[in-house]
Order: sequence, then structure tokens, then C-alpha cells
Amino acid sequence: MSTAKHEVCVDCDPPRNDASHGSRGSAQPSSHSQAQAESSTSTSASATAAPSAPSADMQPPSKVYPAITIEFCDRCRWAPRATWIQTELFLTFPTPTIQSITLIPLKAEETGGRFRVWLDLGDRVEMVWDRKTEGGFPELKILKQKIRNLVSPDMGLGHSDKAGANGHGAVTIPKAGEEVADKAEVKAVDAGQG
Repeated sequence: MSTAKHEVCVDCDPPRNDASHGSRGSAQPSSHSQAQAESSTSTSASATAAPSAPSADMQPPSKVYPAITIEFCDRCRWAPRATWIQTELFLTFPTPTIQSITLIPLKAEETGGRFRVWLDLGDRVEMVWDRKTEGGFPELKILKQKIRNLVSPDMGLGHSDKAGANGHGAVTIPKAGEEVADKAEVKAVDAGQG
């Protein structure tokens, strides 16, 4: 049980606690007439004084790290793929593991066919995936493993770390500092032969 104070959003109307709210026999005006009355009140109030929004004086948040950037060719209609990957990464790496994920749609001719995933750690930026150099889109479990190895090497990824029933599925991506003799060794280990 939490003993923390209940936070209320200042931008939303708080729920009413009066006993007559919602009862059929109440003499309260309808929602429509209430909205009209509030609208006319706020209109007349705004004519006399400029409204002061509490967020008007606030600045946007400064850059937070680690941050992921997904840049993609919008002419190739890859926005759905980029947003799907963004959602999956947010679910796998909740704050504070990953602080932000930014999507950058590109339309220039020189960025045609581009799909890149970058990880900004604050002190350095790593390209995690490039569709053109890797030969295709990232398999999500591979992308998650690569990001995990950079931000939190000891973090478990659940089913993304396990092989399927046929021995295939998870691919072991060497963590920082680990050496692999060659790709055949990685495949043999993944297939349970090593």
C-alpha cells in the first residue's frame, strides 16, 4: 500500500464529490447547459483579462539520457514500423533505463531507404542498427539485445533471451568486452552444440 499523496492533474477537471451528482432526480442542469454556461462565463472572463496558463512559463525538458533515435524514410512509408519498434522498446526498457525515444521521418532524396536506430548515452552516440549496412530491418529481439548490452548488460530480456522449441530464436549478441572467435561459434552455442 502506498502512503503517497494522491496527485491531481491541474489540467483536468477534478471529479465532483457532491451527493446529488449523477442522481436522476436532481435539479442540476444538463451537461450541455453546464458547458454552455461555463463557455459563456469563460468567454466574458477572457474578454476582461488575458488567461494565464500554468504551463506558459514552463520550458521544455532538457535532453535526457540514454535516448534512442529512430530515423526512417517516410517516403517508404515506414512510420508504422518505426512506431511499433518505439513502443516495443519503451515496454522493454522503461524509464530510467531509456529516457526517451525520438522518431525522425526523413523525406530527402539522399535519405531514401534509410532506417537507423541510434543510442545516445550522453557521452557518446552509438549506431545500433542501419538497415542498409545490416541487410534489412532489425529483428526485434536482436535490436533489444544490442540496446540492452549498451545500457544495462545484466538486464534479462525474458523470451528475447531464450531459444525457441526448435533451438532457434535467440541469438547471443556478445556483451561489451566479450570476444567471439567467429560467427560459427555463436551459431553453435545458440543451437546447443557448444
